[in-house]
Amino acid sequence: MRIDPSDLATFLAIARHRSFRAAATELGVTPSALSHALRNVEERLGLRLVNRTTRSVALTEAGERLFARITRRPFATSTTRLRTSTISAASPPGRCASPPRANRRS
Repeated sequence: MRIDPSDLATFLAIARHRSFRAAATELGVTPSALSHALRNVEERLGLRLVNRTTRSVALTEAGERLFARITRRPFATSTTRLRTSTISAASPPGRCASPPRANRRS
């Protein structure tokens, strides 16, 4: 089954923010509308992508896999590994990027 691009945008916003309110703000809709849209996606796919509680949003294993596939990241990524890959991509191999120096007058 194909996923509509708007469905992907809905899922990606929720997956990135781990918050319906923040994702809804990004997409310009209400949190309730976003929740209903995601529920429809989950029903069409026959998969639960997100575990919701009144205080948190967490991706299920299926949600993690979809998010990883869409963003082309390995399934088991950690925050540390993500930070490292971002730094590595910004700096040539064997070099460490340093912050720019402030202009100093002697």
